Amino acid sequence: MSDETKGKPMRSQAWFGRQDKMGFYYRSFLKNSGFPQDQFDGRPVIGICNTWSELTPCNAHFRTIAEHVRYGVLDAGGFPLEFPVSSLGEVTMRPTAMLFRNLASMDVEEAIRAHPLDGVVLLMGCDKTTPALLMGAASADLPAIGVSGGPQLRGVYRGEIIGSGTNIISMSEQLRAGEITLADFHEAEAAMNRSAGSCMTMGTASTMASMVEALGLGLPENAAIPAADARRNLLARMAGRRIVEMAKADLKPSDILTRAAFENAIRALAAIGGSTNAVVHLLAIAGRVGVELTLDDFDRLGRDVHCLVDLMPSGRFLMEDFYYAGGLPAVLRTLGERGLLNREALTVNGRSIWENVAEAPCWNKEVITPFEAPFKADAGIAILKGNLAPDGAVIKPSAASPELMQHTGRAVVFESVEEMHHAVNDEALDIDASCIMVLKHCGPKGYPGMAEVGNMPLPAKLLRQGVRDMIRISDARMSGTAYGTVVLHVAPEATAGGPLALVKTGDLITLDVPARALNLHVSEEELAQRRAAFVPPAPHAERGYARLYIDHVLQADRGADFDFLVGRTGSPVPRDNH
Repeated sequence: MSDETKGKPMRSQAWFGRQDKMGFYYRSFLKNSGFPQDQFDGRPVIGICNTWSELTPCNAHFRTIAEHVRYGVLDAGGFPLEFPVSSLGEVTMRPTAMLFRNLASMDVEEAIRAHPLDGVVLLMGCDKTTPALLMGAASADLPAIGVSGGPQLRGVYRGEIIGSGTNIISMSEQLRAGEITLADFHEAEAAMNRSAGSCMTMGTASTMASMVEALGLGLPENAAIPAADARRNLLARMAGRRIVEMAKADLKPSDILTRAAFENAIRALAAIGGSTNAVVHLLAIAGRVGVELTLDDFDRLGRDVHCLVDLMPSGRFLMEDFYYAGGLPAVLRTLGERGLLNREALTVNGRSIWENVAEAPCWNKEVITPFEAPFKADAGIAILKGNLAPDGAVIKPSAASPELMQHTGRAVVFESVEEMHHAVNDEALDIDASCIMVLKHCGPKGYPGMAEVGNMPLPAKLLRQGVRDMIRISDARMSGTAYGTVVLHVAPEATAGGPLALVKTGDLITLDVPARALNLHVSEEELAQRRAAFVPPAPHAERGYARLYIDHVLQADRGADFDFLVGRTGSPVPRDNH
């Protein structure tokens, strides 16, 4: 406990420490669960923020994890109280879980602030649950620690390793090309997801779990311990113990989420070959704590960082292998030894990030490669700008085809995702492998929610010719488990009147990743005429949350947060309710 917090009463005492009518009111109703009077004696009250849901298969084991957190809180003399918040299931929610990330963050923020809590443990796993909980906790700024649910065990199909998302995409293309049967497809479905947990590739869930650890908001090894491994439950228990001490010391997210922490996360993102979705989430989290973070930071900080981790979708291995090889601590140690880590950055265990990883071993140099012999050199997230993306666009070089990184091609334009899905199976579509597929109106406002449709399926006739990659450009996102030469997050988006809205089939586009450029070869005069004729599509919603989203969402280069949620309020004690 720091000097200024010694003897300072817990926030929860504004509810439970009163010896009057309202104290009676607050304590008595909790006593119906069998809590004795001494639970209200001033010990830290710890919320266990749980995103368990049967509609979120990745988080289906969170009841067990919550119990282990509870044991840890009790071990350390705290008073644990579990509460639910919105659970965002990537595989079940339509039109996209991203539409509801900001809503879930509001749920988390307001639940923390409204209740008699002194600290909170955030249980998160599936893609959007992690940023939603981090955003809400950052705005509430109460002591908080993140516990990820962990990845599934490896998929195994006919003796071969398969990975969630990555092999869904490859096998669906094989099915469309006639290379496998529907029975093969169904057999692989059953073989892929063998345990509780999130995608076992370096998709968005595992990337964001890594970001929790790299930012310092999770304990070491948070990112990679498999969900089915008993050490995941041990980590949960240790987090329960630690949050009690954090509450006593008043160690808040704003103390940890510094500029140095975000720089560490960006470099770690590059080193693990992480999901492009982390870009939009880190921007949103930074906005909540007042850290100035831009797309240019991702390019500047990640440009000289090699991809060290040979995992799908960029490589061969899976998260289980990553954990056995040493996990994120081994990667962070490598970065720190080469001056690519802010060593002094504080973490939730009270130690600096370098103190946590300075002795971290690497047990398998095939999975986690040495910096001097990296899996893929200079493969961090690249930020593209040009007249087609004035505010920026994103590409993941480690998952792209080297021969397409500098290319000029003829645009084949789809005005909607429905048009695209119909056209790619049309034998009459005028397209070849040198063309550039362009998809519009799939950004934050346009879809709405910026769905993971940017890695467009290739035309069936080209698949049969053996084509397996083409340049694809959109204002959408793509799954972190996906791969290909895919340009994403084009800002401003088409629906907001960005230049992407003006592209027509037949226009020439140049992608030059080394030069960080994305340009449309159409004269300014012609673009002015097209802009004058552009009519924005009607909003997809007239009322409710979707309309609120459309009216207030920021563009991708600003994290797609709501304009009125940027910043933090903290956790002042609200007025009494009676």
